[in-house]
Amino acid sequence: MSSQGDSGLEFQGEDTLDLIWGAEAIGKAVGLTERQTKHILSLGEIPGRKIGGRWVVSRRKLREHFEGDLV
Repeated sequence: MSSQGDSGLEFQGEDTLDLIWGAEAIGKAVGLTERQTKHILSLGEIPGRKIGGRWVVSRRKLREHFEGDLV
């Protein structure tokens, strides 16, 4: 099921944009607690932004960020 926002863009759902919503879910993806995740997001140590009071990250950018640290 798709939905259309005010911008006129059509979205199939959160997964279509490869996004992780919320500090708890982001923390699970990187192995941190929700509190730790909020802290490093607020410091800009991992790529993310707040939208409507919720943290959101791109899975691709998060993966690239950590893979870049391994090289």
